[in-house]
Amino acid sequence: MTASPTHTQAGSRAAVPAQTRRSAARPAGPAPSRTAPAAAARPRRAWRGPVASRAFLVPMGVAVALLIPLAVAFPGAGSWPAALAVDLSGPLGRAGDWIIDHRDSHPLFLYLFGHVSNAVVVSVRAVYVLLLAAGWTGVTALAALVAWRLAGTRLALTCAAAFAACGLLGMWVPTMQTLALMVVAVGASVVLGALLGLAAGLSPRAHRLLRPVLDTMQILPAFAYLLPMVLVFGIGVPAAVLATVVYAAPPMARLTALGLREADAGVMEATASLGATGRQRLLTARLPLARPQLLLGVNQAIMTGLSMAVIASVIGAGGLGDRVYQALASVDVGAALAAGIPIVLLAVVLDRTADAAGRRLGAEPVPVSEQHLLRRVFSGWYGRLLTLLAAVAVAVVGRMAGTSLWPESWTVSLAEPVNSAVAWMTGHLYSGVPVVGGTADWAARFTGWVLDPLRAGLQAAPWWLLLLLAGALALLAGTWRTALTAVLALAAVGVLGVWEASLDTLSQVLAAVTVTLVLGFAIAVGAARSARAERLLRPVLDVCQTLPQFVYLIPVVALFGVGRAPAAAAAIVYALPAVVRITVQGLREVDPAVVESARSLGATRSQLLRQVQLPLARPALLLAVNQAVVLVLAVVIIGGLVGGGALGYDVVLGLAQGDLATGLVAGAAIVCLGLLLDRVTQPAKEA
Repeated sequence: MTASPTHTQAGSRAAVPAQTRRSAARPAGPAPSRTAPAAAARPRRAWRGPVASRAFLVPMGVAVALLIPLAVAFPGAGSWPAALAVDLSGPLGRAGDWIIDHRDSHPLFLYLFGHVSNAVVVSVRAVYVLLLAAGWTGVTALAALVAWRLAGTRLALTCAAAFAACGLLGMWVPTMQTLALMVVAVGASVVLGALLGLAAGLSPRAHRLLRPVLDTMQILPAFAYLLPMVLVFGIGVPAAVLATVVYAAPPMARLTALGLREADAGVMEATASLGATGRQRLLTARLPLARPQLLLGVNQAIMTGLSMAVIASVIGAGGLGDRVYQALASVDVGAALAAGIPIVLLAVVLDRTADAAGRRLGAEPVPVSEQHLLRRVFSGWYGRLLTLLAAVAVAVVGRMAGTSLWPESWTVSLAEPVNSAVAWMTGHLYSGVPVVGGTADWAARFTGWVLDPLRAGLQAAPWWLLLLLAGALALLAGTWRTALTAVLALAAVGVLGVWEASLDTLSQVLAAVTVTLVLGFAIAVGAARSARAERLLRPVLDVCQTLPQFVYLIPVVALFGVGRAPAAAAAIVYALPAVVRITVQGLREVDPAVVESARSLGATRSQLLRQVQLPLARPALLLAVNQAVVLVLAVVIIGGLVGGGALGYDVVLGLAQGDLATGLVAGAAIVCLGLLLDRVTQPAKEA
């Protein structure tokens, strides 16, 4: 059924008239007429006339007037003036010493952090004991039964197979340890992220206040805030759980706020006209309309939480992350993959179950008369009770049979064949490949043709020119406040005394983000056009996004050698799934009436994409860019372990040596780079 363009929503009309005018210029097909409403909805240009010119030129003139005298007073080719730098090693060192000296006596630690730590330990231990008491039979049965009630037989078999695979790989106990930590950490991060997103989505002021906080929470690299967590809570589960919560909550908050702020204006106006209160509008309109973004937020919280749980193994999180870390320390790719696969399977189980629960909440209830007998028995509150009793019965039978833990005779070894495959790839693909060259040649070319010139150009440019450029780009994207934030963020890098290292890291991030966005948008467009392609791509994205960041480092080092190129390659692979997911979600959420209207007016698939879908999916695309920057930054920093150097090396060195000054200064510089890139790439919303 074809919809008329005059019946589309007011906020979605802008893309149709432009396409209409262009399609009318083609010789084939009838020439569509311009209706008055469509002409009235013509989009305004962002910069138009002398007013816009003054809005751009006046701040630029002020910036030039301020920066040129500074350049004259502090001449230099590209280095930041030493007179404008501040040494924080002394104050931060004293702060670290004070924390260590007073951790067991100060009331702040005894009556606040101590209670938080005890609550985390008790929660994780209670979940872990419950999982061990249920045994592998009870856990598998409960997961399968819950999945069957939510989505049917296919998901039930998937969950049962996933837990069975964890046992077959000999990782049952580490899997239960990680699952217990994830249940507590992801549950807390989802609640915290939803509350923050609710505040940001309903209040523009709260959104402005929370945005830098969320930026800092998500951009600050894991290694940077693992150190203060260890100083406050010590090595162990509490520091690992709280670090995971801090890292996994921002994606949930961002997507919740996005869903609430992008709720259909027509629906909200209709509910308001019917006399609904603010609470009723939230519960009956905003939250149901934001359900896709909420489910995607839960998915992202699970993915990032698992990733962080593995990184937190360096401070005593235990579980699968500890197995991965030990394998990487001995450069054992097979053992690392054997521990990494259960992490992926856990992510698949948690993601599919959460997604099915969300869809069930929003679906129309099936009449009892249309349900088959087994569904009728397990429906309603007594169905939940029957599910629990069935799982308990299976667990009791398993314990009576003496098989509470997975039998060792049922395990298989994955390390040897994987290590053999890696050895073959290293021997045959690293170098000497005819015509195309080996992976070492690709890494050398990427470093020599992209990374080195970009780093050299940034480090050779005068510092004041880079500040001016950052302000100009941010001003084009937003307002003078955006430009001021970008300039101050870049200047803070110099004030912290890590100018050269920060520009080195910036060059790696810019190159990796560019490649990630090009590949991610291309893949997402294909997946959005084909439901089958999206279904086939989904498990691949799950695997790529949930494999621990550490796991990527050994294969890329084996294939590309040590240096900045392997760090960039690992960052691209890790950030790509989030970009693809968010972009596909945005393209699929475009109003179908607008798409049908454009098709009825003769738009080609290319025109439909460029003039309708991409403009209307702009908020999701901007969020994809934001997530690409954040995730690339995270892995580029970890790339300091494999020769990435720059700020990543400083962060890792600070954690390894317990040097609060080195680690936090580098972490603060990374936050500043993240804020700079965010303000430059996230245009301000039009009034």
